[in-house]
Amino acid sequence: MSVRPPRRKESRVSSLFPALTDPGAARRPALRFGERALTYAELAAAAGALAGRLGGRKRVAVWATPSLETAVAVVAALTAGMSVVPLNPKSGEGELRHILADSAPPLVLAAPDDELPSSVRELERIDVDVHGAGPFAPAGAADEDPALVVYTSGTTGPPKGAIIPRRAVAATLDALADAWQWTGDDVLVHGLPLFHVHGLVLGVLGPLRRGGAVRHLGRFGTDGVTRELGAGATMLFGVPTMYHRIAEALPADPELAKALGGARLLVSGSAALPVHDHERIAAATGRRVVERYGMTETLMNTSVRADGEPRPGTVGVPLPGVELRLVEEDGSPITVYDGETVGEIQVRGPNLFTGYLNRPEATAAAFTADGWFRTGDMAVREADGYVRIVGRKATDLIKSGGYKIGAGEIENALLEHPGVREAAVTGEPDEDLGERIVAWVVPTDPGAPPGAEELADHVARRLAPHKRPRVVRHLDALPRNEMGKIMKRALGDA
Repeated sequence: MSVRPPRRKESRVSSLFPALTDPGAARRPALRFGERALTYAELAAAAGALAGRLGGRKRVAVWATPSLETAVAVVAALTAGMSVVPLNPKSGEGELRHILADSAPPLVLAAPDDELPSSVRELERIDVDVHGAGPFAPAGAADEDPALVVYTSGTTGPPKGAIIPRRAVAATLDALADAWQWTGDDVLVHGLPLFHVHGLVLGVLGPLRRGGAVRHLGRFGTDGVTRELGAGATMLFGVPTMYHRIAEALPADPELAKALGGARLLVSGSAALPVHDHERIAAATGRRVVERYGMTETLMNTSVRADGEPRPGTVGVPLPGVELRLVEEDGSPITVYDGETVGEIQVRGPNLFTGYLNRPEATAAAFTADGWFRTGDMAVREADGYVRIVGRKATDLIKSGGYKIGAGEIENALLEHPGVREAAVTGEPDEDLGERIVAWVVPTDPGAPPGAEELADHVARRLAPHKRPRVVRHLDALPRNEMGKIMKRALGDA
């Protein structure tokens, strides 16, 4: 059965985008992708015209390229009271066919010049006209009505469609506005894909809900970051791979350092940002990167606040309205937060999805009987509420010599070694220890990689002897997905 968070009495989402009906915002910039841009009045006209062509469908697919057309399509569908299935243009035919068969959208919205693969061409197609003109008349929609069906990565089976209600979109964006002091005066820069919650919900719908603007880089590059932040943008969203490239470029690029130093907020998410990159960016710019924690099913759970203490290696405190607890393996709550005890994160609040599409058993398994969502993420928590993620339960929790060890803290320690460019940590069976710690390392100098004993001693000095790697394996590169997350299940094949 589907476990839903309690309904809120008031409607939070009568209008997801109030600026689109505000005459005072009509001339304000809303979206810019490269040289193409729309004001709020132009976006309202284009979305209104497209919404009028959708014919009362329940759900539509969007070919989610990083473009004005994708943003207009999503706003139009939400305006019409429909839910959106964002399609990753880089997905293979097999994955696309699974998603389309599971979600059954009757049509796809795409840019006129998009070439769609055969699986998607079977749907009725409507080309998005970003210069269309029609009345903007939002349909009545309830808080629990689906806004998005976003498919998970499918690392343990076929991707599952997480049904994200309008209530969750509004709750998350309003909570982030509180945490980040995010207003209509902010201009956001990012180069993230638009088929997942980071790039689409936070990166596009977030500015539109606030009445601010987004400038999308199309393809991430430090030159684009310098240009946009130097031209008055106030916020930057990115993933660790992007911030790592920024950290690498900073010593030789004073204009980049100046641009970042002038930003109001730098935010990293989707994976942990190594402490080493935190420190390099702070030293060069005087600005700390803020980390937040969320996932498809929950949108955002925690963040370092704009007015809070930026602690590298942590994802801050629970957002307003979000309850968070750590639990032992048997499900019993951890009651003392000491910054050392590892537990699984469970969350509850208005930010949660309503279930997996067509997967009642998976939905039921994801929740406890009293409505807490089992994230599968392992963390420790400080006495003042700050959360530090140490890894995924399935891939990053290592049980060695009677200890529960999170891979993340070992990876951060390895990255502090000058001979390590990239690092990942996994566990493998060991007859004596249960599991032994394995470090996968991309050396700074492939011709002179650091030895296993040197790295083990390095970790033991920074953490504890039982957390040192017992095996070190050198690689040319770590396998990563499009969001920069390390695909640890692929390391065994490396």
